[in-house]
Amino acid sequence: MSDTSADLVILGGGSGGYAAAFRAAELGLSVTLIEKDKLGGTCLHRGCIPTKALLHAAEVADETREAESFGVKAVFEGIDIAGVNKYKDGIVARLYKGLQGLAKAHKVNLVEGTGRFVGGTTVEVEGTRYTGKNLLLATGSYSRTLPGLELGGRIIASEQALTLDYVPQKVVVLGGGVIGVEFASVWASFGVEVTVVEALPRLVPNEDEFASKQLERAFRRRKIAFKTGVRFTGAKQDDNGVSVSLESGETLEADLLLVAVGRGPNSAGHGYEEAGLTIDRGFVPTDERLRTNLPNVYAVGDIVPGLQLAHRGFQQGIFVAEEIAGQNPRVIDERGIPRVTYSHPEVASVGLTEAQAKEQYGADVTTFTYDLGGNGKSQILKTSGGVKLVKAPDGPVVGVHMVGDRVGELIGEAQLIYSWEAFPEDVAPLIHAHPTQTEALGEAFLALAGKPLHVHS
Repeated sequence: MSDTSADLVILGGGSGGYAAAFRAAELGLSVTLIEKDKLGGTCLHRGCIPTKALLHAAEVADETREAESFGVKAVFEGIDIAGVNKYKDGIVARLYKGLQGLAKAHKVNLVEGTGRFVGGTTVEVEGTRYTGKNLLLATGSYSRTLPGLELGGRIIASEQALTLDYVPQKVVVLGGGVIGVEFASVWASFGVEVTVVEALPRLVPNEDEFASKQLERAFRRRKIAFKTGVRFTGAKQDDNGVSVSLESGETLEADLLLVAVGRGPNSAGHGYEEAGLTIDRGFVPTDERLRTNLPNVYAVGDIVPGLQLAHRGFQQGIFVAEEIAGQNPRVIDERGIPRVTYSHPEVASVGLTEAQAKEQYGADVTTFTYDLGGNGKSQILKTSGGVKLVKAPDGPVVGVHMVGDRVGELIGEAQLIYSWEAFPEDVAPLIHAHPTQTEALGEAFLALAGKPLHVHS
């Protein structure tokens, strides 16, 4: 059995793992990155990127249908799913090739194979042991299902939904969170009859209630059915379709059942517990500096409790690289991580919801909501929605929540405002280009600062 050493060994080449590898290499550290599948992980190959490609194709379909309302003559003839998949797969392939080139340029020792943590700071891959001065665990997540609900056939998870070679007629989506509403949005634009089933009282239940209501209103307009506050009880499938039973006694018939009930930490089968690593309900707990209970062993990404977002893992990877290089990076503020649901319309937020703010600061929290009906660019885009600000008593704005097409592109400014701990009076004097959707943020802050302009009382 051979043994190799490096300053940093990383198990998992997704967003968190490769970010740590590239940053550590930039800082002069030797790096071994172990990945059993493809560099880029779930986000690039089976998650964020292909899903958003489908969502853009869906947007093009919708705009083609509605072209006449813009004075453009166009005919929507249908979805060429082979063409959609070619477009989607081409994007993934180009980004994957770019990542491979970056790994080579950074002189990262990329090891292909299944790694197992064997203790200390050592990972074994097919008989070869790789030992680091430090070890980073970044093994990501997997699509969850429910007890007694087995994936297969007409019961699929998001990974299978991304590779369908046909457009179904009817789909039931189990789960009204980010993944569920994004796929519901895609399929509705493709002409599919969609019903979303969510056990909690509202869609995107982790968002501010304002965002849920706005999204639900938009889904009703789009004729996307949804049933909230009702539990799933079972599913049966045959050659003709799938039958979904609900606790209410209702049965839904469909071609497919998409199980979108969240993602679980991919911590099993890697030797973690045998090596003495603390595991809590499948997750790997860390302190604020992403250290596990074992010396010189760190963890990032979806296996660490918290938001399961690629950009969170990416930033955590950079943090760990800088930490072990002695740069003492600033601790990541979990509340300041931006969140975007890329449905039609989009939902974007950062910071505290109104409910969370009241729990933290008491009832005297101030909120203001600006309707996109007053924003010129939003009217040009024919989108509706709004911007909601949440302000602490005698304090800064602690939450920004937005709904509307393309508002995900505004989340950068919202994050800066949150991280700046800005008061409305700090943001109100800033100039927002006209006509842009960023003006909606500016108008909301003007109003909260006591200077409302394009606001109807």
